[in-house]
Amino acid sequence: MFLQRRRFLFYFTLVLSFASCCDQIIDAKPAIDGKSVTTAKEPVWKSSPGPWGDLEIRAVYLEAPDSLITTFPKPNSTTRWCFPKATEASLRELCEKASLPAATRERLLNPQRMLVQEGIITLFPQLEDLEALTSDQRSVIYNELAKSPLNEYQKDPVFIAGGDLEDWLRETHLSPQSREMIRKMTWRRGNALVFSDISALLSQAQNDLEVQNIFKTTTRTRTLLVNLKVQNGVDLKSLAEYWTASGRFTDDLPLLESAANRNSVTELDITHLLPFIPRRRLYTYPTADLATRGRLPDCHWTSLNFFNEFSQNYYLDTRLASNDLMENYLPVNPAYTYGDVIVFLNTAGQAIHSCVFIADDIVFTKNGENSLTPWVLMQLKDVKDIYLNGPDWHLQGYRLKPEQKLTLNFK
Repeated sequence: MFLQRRRFLFYFTLVLSFASCCDQIIDAKPAIDGKSVTTAKEPVWKSSPGPWGDLEIRAVYLEAPDSLITTFPKPNSTTRWCFPKATEASLRELCEKASLPAATRERLLNPQRMLVQEGIITLFPQLEDLEALTSDQRSVIYNELAKSPLNEYQKDPVFIAGGDLEDWLRETHLSPQSREMIRKMTWRRGNALVFSDISALLSQAQNDLEVQNIFKTTTRTRTLLVNLKVQNGVDLKSLAEYWTASGRFTDDLPLLESAANRNSVTELDITHLLPFIPRRRLYTYPTADLATRGRLPDCHWTSLNFFNEFSQNYYLDTRLASNDLMENYLPVNPAYTYGDVIVFLNTAGQAIHSCVFIADDIVFTKNGENSLTPWVLMQLKDVKDIYLNGPDWHLQGYRLKPEQKLTLNFK
């Protein structure tokens, strides 16, 4: 009880502090868990009406910290396109499909700039040809390259969530030349705006600092800051029913009750309403101590540990994670509610991604096992753009099986 009371006082102090400085966050560079986050004159929007209450939402960008960036090997500055099991004839067909000019095709397929080894044809496009590609031409070629893990940044490109490139570029430390190259070299993977030509950027870097800035920028991840606005007279029982998952997680009850009893409007960062593990991980990057069993936490570990007090690392085994989902969750259709796991499935029934529904169109997600991908809040539509890049995918919701629910009584 003492620990719960002390935790409440700590959270409530944070809330009051956050409310007093919320106007400053728009123009400042706040730090979330010690990491630099940039904001601009960003739009602030309201959630749709729902049982989650009155939410105010804004977007910010996370970048991996320097301590993590320095440990990663940087990509080669020479652009390589690798085509396993390709022939010169099939590559000419691809160039024609992309409507490349004849002169570009001849330069790309010049035998002196082509490596054929162990059934793989590797091309080395020149920078001027890379920059001259249109977005449509790049999409045709890069979607083909994305079929092979040999083409790392076509298979796993840099996603520009929301599709707003200028917002993504704002307040980066890139040179004007690098910014312009990125503008020329973005392409579409399905509905997502993406960037893959990191090697081309690095080839123009003038020094180690610029290399560092380029690589750091490619880790930029759009996430959301979400405030719940609570005012006196709000239907506290309904609000608490939602944010405790029908009494399953009750640590935030004192905070909600105190906020509702104040005479003025209280803005609560919903981070303080999340269970322990997502509250601890949100806006952070995986640390080396999390690499249990030789693997870092992925999306399924993140989703299935959402309500757990202690993380269960056997979820790193996809088979065991799937078994847990089948045994302890019930399939549900929209409308989703707080804590529902949303699984992205292909036609073979394979789960390629999962995330946790928070409210409105907001989900808690970790997009990949890579240590350069943080835990974030995103709009579900942006997550769909990353993973649903074809017609053969669909979403399925899962909800924890009912447990004994607490009776929520308030004065």
